[in-house]
Amino acid sequence: MARLSDTEIDERLAGGQWSRDGDSIVRDAELGGFTAAMALANAVAGAAEVANHHPDILVHDYKHVRLTLSTHSAGGVTEADFALAATIDGLIDDSR
Repeated sequence: MARLSDTEIDERLAGGQWSRDGDSIVRDAELGGFTAAMALANAVAGAAEVANHHPDILVHDYKHVRLTLSTHSAGGVTEADFALAATIDGLIDDSR
C-alpha cells in the first residue's frame, strides 16, 4: 500500500478528531472510567484483527485512550490507516 503525501494526509485530517504526529495519525478519547476505556481498547483490538492492521493502543490516566495508526511497511500513513480510523471513530461514538 502506498504512503499518502503530506497534502493528502492534511486534507483527510482537516476538521476531524484525528491529528498528525510525525509519520502517524493519533486520536485521544476520554471515556467514563477504566472499564469503558478497556472495553474500547478491546473493541479496537477486535476491529484491528479483522482489518489485519494493528494500531498502538495506550490506556492511561484510568479513563483515557490514545490510538496511534501508521503503516510501518510503507513508512507512514496510508489509506489503511484512514479506513481503520473511520472504524475506530464508530467504536468511540458507540462507547459514549
